[in-house]
Amino acid sequence: MTASESNIPGSCQLCGSIAPGQLKRAALVRPVVAQLIAEANGSWDENGWICNDDLQHYRDLHVENILRTELGEITQIEEEVLESLHEHEVLASNPDTEFDSDLSFGQRLADRIAMFGGSWAFILLFALFLALWILGNTLLLTLKPFDPYPFILLNLLLSSLAAIQAPVIMMSQNRQESRDRARATHEYQINLKAELEIRQLHQKIDHLLSHQWQRLVEIQEIQMELIKEVRARQ
Repeated sequence: MTASESNIPGSCQLCGSIAPGQLKRAALVRPVVAQLIAEANGSWDENGWICNDDLQHYRDLHVENILRTELGEITQIEEEVLESLHEHEVLASNPDTEFDSDLSFGQRLADRIAMFGGSWAFILLFALFLALWILGNTLLLTLKPFDPYPFILLNLLLSSLAAIQAPVIMMSQNRQESRDRARATHEYQINLKAELEIRQLHQKIDHLLSHQWQRLVEIQEIQMELIKEVRARQ
């Protein structure tokens, strides 16, 4: 058999697929994944072939086993990470955009009121309002003030404003906490996916280096044998 004939793929030893562009050498499969395939199917031939779909399936199964071993239980968050790994999807998106798209009119209004109530513009305008109210009822309207000292009507307005503003600010703060939790969950998913992919890359590189080193040793042994034969003939 020539070198070109030995590189012609046969069929996947798991599903029997014969698509040439979808087959890979079984020897290139990482040992941990190969062991998982052997345990699931009862046999594994490193000299055979495996299709991309079956290889990806057992890679995902290996990642899932890693998560179950380290975390003990896989939640919906880890399930989404595994799904993104399987579908090769990108998790890096802006969670604020998705969060803001689900807000109702009342929630948006509460956020704007809370934002305005915590700004210098509100403080300056409210200070100006208080100054005009007090001056108007002490200096300008000395004959018939509508709210004479000690400004009972002003106290009522301030109490009403505080009673209304407090729950609005609390609603906005609760939504901000929900937004922060969504961000933290999203960052955790991205970090977990990156860690799993980096771990797989390390294992794959280590396996390729080990496989390449083994091939180099075999080539060196063949060269030594050829040198010995040449010397023997001389």
